[in-house]
Amino acid sequence: MELYCMESVAEVKAPVDPNILHDDRVLQTLLTVEDRFLPQCSYFQRVQKDIKPYMRRIVAGWMLEVCEAERSEEDIFPLAINYLDRFLAVMPTRKDYLQLLGAVCMFLASKLKDSRPISAEKLCMYTDNSISPLELLNWEVVVLGKLRWNMAAVIPNDFLEHIMRRLPLPEDKVPMIRKHTQTFIALCATDDGLAMNPPSMIASGSMGAAVCGLQLDHKDKRLTRDNLTDLLAKITNAEVECLRACQEQIERVLAASLQQDNRTGGANAGNKSQEQQQDQSSTPTDVRDVNL
Repeated sequence: MELYCMESVAEVKAPVDPNILHDDRVLQTLLTVEDRFLPQCSYFQRVQKDIKPYMRRIVAGWMLEVCEAERSEEDIFPLAINYLDRFLAVMPTRKDYLQLLGAVCMFLASKLKDSRPISAEKLCMYTDNSISPLELLNWEVVVLGKLRWNMAAVIPNDFLEHIMRRLPLPEDKVPMIRKHTQTFIALCATDDGLAMNPPSMIASGSMGAAVCGLQLDHKDKRLTRDNLTDLLAKITNAEVECLRACQEQIERVLAASLQQDNRTGGANAGNKSQEQQQDQSSTPTDVRDVNL
C-alpha cells in the first residue's frame, strides 16, 4: 500500500483563538513583560563606535526588502530588528559585520515564526554571496548567546488583535486597518529613533495613525484623533501625551518614506514600467496604499 503526502503547497494559518483575545490577563501579561525585550541602552552613544545610525537604516531597509521578496510573515521583520537592536546594545560590532548580523537575525526570526523558514543558502544569496552559510551558522550561535536565548520577544504585532478588539472599528474596515497598521510598524522598525519605544506604544501609535489616515471619524466620533488617543492609552496603560507624541513621530516617518518613494519613482519613471516600480515597494503592504 502506497502512502501519498497530501500537504497543501499554500500556507495554512491557525485561526485566532478567541479565548486568548477575550482574556484581559493575556494583554496585561504582554504589557508587563514587554520591557524585558527592549535594547538595554541607546547603543550608538554607549556601545557602538564603528556603526552609525544611517548604517542601521540601510541594513534595516535591506532586511525589509528580503522579507518582502520572500513574502515572509508580517511578524518576522519586526522580530529580526528586535534581535538586531538587542545585540547591538550589548556587543560592539564592526560595520563590516552589520549585514551578516542582519542576515542572522532574519534567519533566527524566520525559524521561530515562519512555517517555511528562509534557508541559510538563500540569505547568503541575498548578500551577493558576500558571506558564507558557515559564517552565518557560526554567528547564529554568537547571537543566541548574546541574547541569552530569549528569542520569543514581544513585538508590536503581538498587540494588534488585542487593541483592535477593544476599539469601536467598523467591521468592514478591519482588514484595511490591520494592513495599514502593519505597514506603519514595519516603517517604525526601520527608524532608529523609535527603537527604544515599548512595543505597545508602537502598536498603539501605528493603530492611531492608520485609523486617522483612513478618516473613519466621520462615522463614529469615538474615532476622532483625541478620543482615539485617549482610548488607546487606556487600553495599553500608556501616558496620553507620550502616545500622542509617538503617533506624530510615526506619521512623520511615514511622510518621509512617501516622499522618498515618490522621488525614487520619478527618477525611475523613464526606465522602468509601472509594474516593476510596484515590485520595488519598500514595505510589506506598500505604503502607497496608505492615506494621510
